[in-house]
Amino acid sequence: MRPNKPGPKGPRQNRNDLRDQKPAGRRNPAPAGDFAKNRSEGANQTPTDDRIEGRNPVLEAMRAGRTFNKLYVAARQENARPDPTLARIINMAKDLRIPIMEVPKISLDEMSQTHNHQGVIAQVASHEYMEIDAILERASEKGEAPLLLILDELKDAYNLGSILRIADAAGVTGVIIPQHRSIGLDSMVAKASAGAIEYVPVARVTNLSRTILELKDKGFWIAGTDAEGTNEYYDDVWSGPMAIVIGSEGEGMSKNIREKCDFLLSIPMAGSVNSLNAAVAAGIVVFEAVKQRRKEK
Repeated sequence: MRPNKPGPKGPRQNRNDLRDQKPAGRRNPAPAGDFAKNRSEGANQTPTDDRIEGRNPVLEAMRAGRTFNKLYVAARQENARPDPTLARIINMAKDLRIPIMEVPKISLDEMSQTHNHQGVIAQVASHEYMEIDAILERASEKGEAPLLLILDELKDAYNLGSILRIADAAGVTGVIIPQHRSIGLDSMVAKASAGAIEYVPVARVTNLSRTILELKDKGFWIAGTDAEGTNEYYDDVWSGPMAIVIGSEGEGMSKNIREKCDFLLSIPMAGSVNSLNAAVAAGIVVFEAVKQRRKEK
């Protein structure tokens, strides 16, 4: 049983009694796989709705408030004169806190779908994000205790798309992803979600650790998924406002996020391969949570 269950609002007591003390986690390097993937998807494809190429189109998209996942810009060659238009794009992107990746021009050539990128390619959201407060308001209007999924640095489009399908099927209130070191809502995620991207609210935040602390202040319990967790996923821990943290592929939760979880859950396994795909693990835990929460109604 989970001690000191929280009420609908306000922080809980004895949070540290539930938190496992874990060894230090890993530090993730800056993501490189997504750029390599984008580059390999290059010019032979029909242009997709999650990519904008060319200086004026990118500038206008930023001015119009389009949601950007990343901005790729051509690295300036040695001794080359500064390009004022490109500098304006970069400065505007910094003001908007858009992740910027400076890459060789030849890499943009390989990545380009239009053959006219002019030194800049933007990867934009194929679906709009929501604010966390707006997501929680939906649950409040339905009279439900919110159940959120927090994804810690997932980088695989198939995994995110599959998790969106799981969230839709299970009735999860919403999904939270970080802005940096994470896959965003692009066309590959949309395809993998089989349409679920249109129905599951997704919030993208600049600081996942701060977001978790803010959720705790709103009365949420934060359950991390970890192979060394002392609670098992089918334990009676699922009442009230809850957020489930799913770690990245192969590496799990980062140390900083793990330390902010109120307790850690494990999935007992008896096979020789002692790990699960992130989406599979999410499905197992989420549907158990939903089953227990329905019994309480």
